[in-house]
Parts: sequence; structure tokens; C-alpha cells
Amino acid sequence: MAEQKRDYYEVLELDKNADDAAIKKSYRALAKKYHPDMNPGDEAAEKKFKEASEAYAILSDPEKRRQYDQFGHSAFEGGAGGFGGFDFSGTDFGDIFGDIFGDFFGGGNRRKAGNGPMKGSNLRTSVRITFEEAVFGVEKEIELTLKDDCQTCHGSGAKPGTVPETCSKCGGKGQVVFTQQSFFGTVRNVQTCPDCRGTGKVIKEKCLDCGGTGHIAGRKKIQVSIPGGIDNGQSVRIRDKGEPGANGGPRGDLLVEVVVGRHAIFQRQEFNIYSTVPISFAVAALGGEVVIDTVDGKVIYDVKAGTQTETKVRLKGKGVPSLRNREVRGDHYVTLVIQTPERLSTEAKDLIKRFDELTGNSLQAAKGVEAEKTESKGSKKKKFW
Repeated sequence: MAEQKRDYYEVLELDKNADDAAIKKSYRALAKKYHPDMNPGDEAAEKKFKEASEAYAILSDPEKRRQYDQFGHSAFEGGAGGFGGFDFSGTDFGDIFGDIFGDFFGGGNRRKAGNGPMKGSNLRTSVRITFEEAVFGVEKEIELTLKDDCQTCHGSGAKPGTVPETCSKCGGKGQVVFTQQSFFGTVRNVQTCPDCRGTGKVIKEKCLDCGGTGHIAGRKKIQVSIPGGIDNGQSVRIRDKGEPGANGGPRGDLLVEVVVGRHAIFQRQEFNIYSTVPISFAVAALGGEVVIDTVDGKVIYDVKAGTQTETKVRLKGKGVPSLRNREVRGDHYVTLVIQTPERLSTEAKDLIKRFDELTGNSLQAAKGVEAEKTESKGSKKKKFW
């Protein structure tokens, strides 16, 4: 019995309303994950690769997708060629496999326009702040290693008096063309030139100060403005503080990840703050004022008489401000928990016992149940003499 095919949308992990860009993006990720060149000898991965390729061949073609949406797999039964009898003719995998094979063989920094100006890579670092600093914002100074143009060679990397030469391998283009055999035949791909690393230039005599890199690394102090409302794990972007660009391109950016410390009593969920406040039995029973700590300071809250433990209180506008609008803030939710005293004087104990007698005599409830059990057993006894 033939194996039942999975739904093509399910294979590509998409819903039926996915557009062409989403289909292509999903297939590229799956093809890269399960490609046989990345999973040599893995039959399960090869099977998933073929399954994803078949799904893409159908859903990337408007007419084939229309037929599949109307008739399902039966619309293509009896097709010839391809994997498992499926016909891949007419399906363009070129740009996708160009990307994939470029990644396999070191093309992670491929340039589309030869050796033109290219923005430098982004740098990442982190900074620790307190809970309150995350709520209201703070200025922090961080220190890290940054690269600047070498003052000796002015960023060229060549020894003073010399200049970089045109790369003989790529002819100054910064790219080389290679072919790769795939399941779909020969695929032509473009890769960054390994000799000049995409610059199109080769340095014969390197600058002694920078070793031919064109840059000198040094420690720098940078001010970081952290906005109020930022959450743990979010990042602040500082423009033009990353790695230097290539061929006259701009510097990359610095991404500063914020690590927020835990608070002793506050917890955060999105823009709301949560905490627990103990109250005495007297305040819970009779009502009264209780002091609540908030990020804005202490506030007085009037507890109603007869309040039960685990009662929730909402302090509107006492939460975390929105990153988009500091005037908009979340709320602070407080859980009131009745606190039982651990040490009582003799007089206090007597008063509580008297109070209990007047409000249900709960202290004697268990004794009453035992008395009822004893009385019930006595009435059931029978004499046999």
C-alpha cells in the first residue's frame, strides 16, 4: 500500500493563506536543514528534504497551487520523473540553492554587487540594571573593545608607500563563480573570493602597525541611554558603534542587551507589576489602612472590613511605562494575604479564645465531633445476656 502523503502546507509549516515570500522563506529554511550535504548518510533527513522540495514545487507555482487547493494530491497523480514519480520540470530552485550552497561553502558574507561598499558587522554586549532602572530608564556607561582606522596606513592595511593590488583570482570583482551538483542537476553559484575576502584587493606588503587589517583595536567608553519600560532581554541599538565597514562602507551598530536584576518584592508581566502584601487579622476583619510599596514610593490603601486572604487590589497607573509613550503605564496588582501572628501574650490568647467563643467556637469544633461519635457508638451497643 502506497504511503499517504502529508499535506503540502503542513510539510512547509504554513497556513493556506501564506504568500509567495512566506513559502519561499519556509522552504529555504527546511531545505538548508535537511539537505543531504548537511546530513550525509541520514535517510530520514533526505526523505524530509525531498518531501519539502515536492511541496515547494507545487505551492510556488500559482497554477499548480490552484489545482492542489481544489483537488489535493490527486491533481498530480501519474506524473513522471522527479522524486518518487513527481515531475519537477519547470520549477526554479536556482536562487534558493544558490543561497544554501553559498552558506555551505563559506558564502555567509556574500555580496550581491561585487566589491562595493559594505556595512560593518554589528557588535553585541550586555549591561545589567536594576528593576527600578528598567521601569524609569537610566544612563549607563559601558566599556568595550572597538576598532578604528589605523593612523599609519589610514585604513588601507598596506605598508606606507605601497598600495593594495587587484586580486588575480577574482579580477577585482570580490566574487568567484563555482558550480555544485545537486539533486536538480548543476547549480551555478557565486561565492566571496577566498583570496581577497570580497574586497577585490590583495595586500602584498602589510602595514606593520595593524598587520594588514587596516584597523587598531582599543578600549572605549560609551554612554548608553536605556529607555524606561525596557524589559529583560531587550536590546538598545547604538548606531555606528559596531565593526568598521569594508571598501568605504559605514560602520555596523552596537546592540546592548539589557539584563534586569530580580526585585525582592516586585514581579513584572509585560507592563504590569505584581506583589504580595501581608495584613493583620484585625485589619482584615475590621477594615483599616495598609501601606503598600510601589515603584513610585509608598501608598496608603484603605482595606474594607471583612476582606479575605488572597484578595486582589489594582493600583491603576502604578506599573511600567510603555516604550512608545512614557505617559501610558501599566497597573500594579497587589495580593492581600492575612498574616497570622507567631508569638502571643497570655492576655492576647485569652482574648482570641473569647472572640472565638462569640463567633462560632471553632476551637471546640473537633471535640464536639468526637463527643458525637462516642455517643453514637454507645447507642448501638447490644446486650446478649
